[in-house]
Amino acid sequence: MSQPPGAAVSLAEAPSAAEPSKPLAAQRVQPLRRPGRWIATAVVLVVVAQIAHGLATNPFYQWDRFRYWFLRPTVLDGLLVTLEVAALSAVLGLVGGVLLALARQSGSPVLRAVSWTYTWLFRSVPLIVVLIFLYNFSALYKTLSLGIPFGPAFITFDESKLATDMTVAVIGLGLNEAAYAAEVVRGGLLSVDQGQHEAAAALGLPKGYQFTRIVLPQALRSITPNYVNQLIGLVKSTSLVFYVSLLDLFGSVQTMGSTYPGDIVPLLLVATVWYLILTSAVSVVQFYVERYFARGATRTLPPTPLQKARAALTAFRTRLRGEAAV
Repeated sequence: MSQPPGAAVSLAEAPSAAEPSKPLAAQRVQPLRRPGRWIATAVVLVVVAQIAHGLATNPFYQWDRFRYWFLRPTVLDGLLVTLEVAALSAVLGLVGGVLLALARQSGSPVLRAVSWTYTWLFRSVPLIVVLIFLYNFSALYKTLSLGIPFGPAFITFDESKLATDMTVAVIGLGLNEAAYAAEVVRGGLLSVDQGQHEAAAALGLPKGYQFTRIVLPQALRSITPNYVNQLIGLVKSTSLVFYVSLLDLFGSVQTMGSTYPGDIVPLLLVATVWYLILTSAVSVVQFYVERYFARGATRTLPPTPLQKARAALTAFRTRLRGEAAV
């Protein structure tokens, strides 16, 4: 007989829970099934396996010639030129970018206008055009001088002797890099909370101290990943210095490919692998720099690759022991 609405039900009349068919210790929580994830994983593994098989078995890649060229002195000399150009251009670009970013935030309208115009110009003109223009700069100005503006010159330089291939490459890449670095640095400075500036000003700290000890360390957390992307692009952009007669890594490979046309593909693979090594090394440095500047901003620092591997191995062992116990 049904109870009227609102009637109380005694505990004896309440439905009892079903008794478990197994002991509680023997019961296991079944994970949520995800067939879509397994299907996508299988498809990706098949595609990766096909690509790897094609790279290993296709005779067109000529891996024996790849091994021959990989550590040849000509290639290594070009690699050293690439490293030198990238390092000098990165320093020049970073210094110029910081100066341009500070000028963009200056109270002087002239400095703001010059900084904006510089950034707009060099972000608009292709890098190859900048390099070729600087390479032919001596046709426009045969001599450079230092002296009184619009007056007599005290020191005169022969531009053709100063503008070596290395100088043209470093200046061209540095000027182009400074335009992009300026926006990266400016974005990082703007990411610092305004309350930090106000607190530093309330304490009466000098402007230089505020920037170097309070603003810049916090801005570097935002600047580092973006500027490292610029560095990776800079390393790859060094391949353009071949067009100003500087034999970097790509230039050396291109020259050897012209001399040995049958080895063009393995030579291009040599350049590809070396660029992968260089960019990977930059990425590793980026991880540890970001981890360093994350101190005080996060509760726990991001684990290193070695720590991740240890944690995964520990979890795997724990899982195996749990299954064995059951």
